Parts: sequence; structure tokens; C-alpha cells
Amino acid sequence: MKPQDVLSAKSRLWIFGYGSLVWKPDFKYKTSKVGHIRGHKRRFWHGDDHHRGDEPGRVVTLIEDDDATTWGVAFEVCGAQVEESLKYLNVRETVCGGYVTKMVDFFPEGEESSPVPALVYIATADNPLYLGPASAEEIGVQIVMCRGKSGHNLEYLLRLAAFMRDSCPHVQDGHLFAIEAAALSAVALLLAAQCNPRL
Repeated sequence: MKPQDVLSAKSRLWIFGYGSLVWKPDFKYKTSKVGHIRGHKRRFWHGDDHHRGDEPGRVVTLIEDDDATTWGVAFEVCGAQVEESLKYLNVRETVCGGYVTKMVDFFPEGEESSPVPALVYIATADNPLYLGPASAEEIGVQIVMCRGKSGHNLEYLLRLAAFMRDSCPHVQDGHLFAIEAAALSAVALLLAAQCNPRL
């Protein structure tokens, strides 16, 4: 599904971010809200050979799971912002990242009103960059070793974990925090080895 085909007539749109978009949308928007979508879980199962590493690095995608929820930020774009944001995200997420688009229901935090439809970018298993599951330790080490055009892969992981702690302190994202712990352990071992080459 191409976003411009489905949304060409829309003058108002919500875009849901669950990875780097939560701290760096890089497009103009009217407002943003923290909240969640249902039926998907966030996983570091997608590769990124542009933004976060040549190896490639590891970034998040969404995996269908009826019992899961994923927390993030939805951005409301209006008028000319719709076309501008989609044009920008088509390059950032689709061309460079290999993501496809899907419409989902977004539930803003603390609101009793009905959910709003939102556009989300998802990398699926048929993508050449898709890496699939691995242990937290394997993913953590891979993240520590990778850097891309947008910065170090570790920065991506730590910023996402910080967002969850700051904006969604009531949510326990076991997958994310296990990988964060594994990556920080790997960093500690690397630093110790540098300080004492005999280790």
C-alpha cells in the first residue's frame, strides 16, 4: 500500500511512531499524543544498512500479536503537512528503510474517546533487510557494533528505552529493556577489555 494512494484526499492524518519517530519525527505537525496501538508487538527484528549501520544494524518493526500493545507517539498532520510528511517519510522509512504502510487504530493515553485511525510503517518478513528473532544478547552485541548515517545503533536503542521510561513509565517493555541491558553489558565488557588488554 502506498500512502499517497490511500491518503491523497485527506487533509488531516495521524502518523504513529514506535521507533526513532518518537524522539525525531523531522516533519512539521500540529500536535502529538502518547498512546498505543493493539494487536502488534515491537521487536528489534529488522535490519538497517543506511541509518544505523552497514552490517546492518538492528531497528524495530511491528509483529502481529492479538494480545500485544505497542506504545509510542502519534503525530497529527494537517493541510499541506500531510503531503510534506508523507513525502519525507517515504524516503526515510520506505526507500531507505524498507517499510510498508498500514492503517491502525491509535488509542491516546488517558482519553476515553474512540480510537483514531493512524498510519504506521512496518517492515515485514519478506523484506530483504528483515533479520528476524535472536536472543537479547545477540541483538545487544550487534547494536553495540553498528553505526550508520543517522548515528550509532546504540543511541537508537537508548533513546527508545529512555522514551518508554519517561513517557510510558507504567509500561514494562520486556523485549526492549532486555536488549538495553544486554547492550550495556557488552559496552562494559568492551571498555574493560580496552582498559586491561589481558582480559
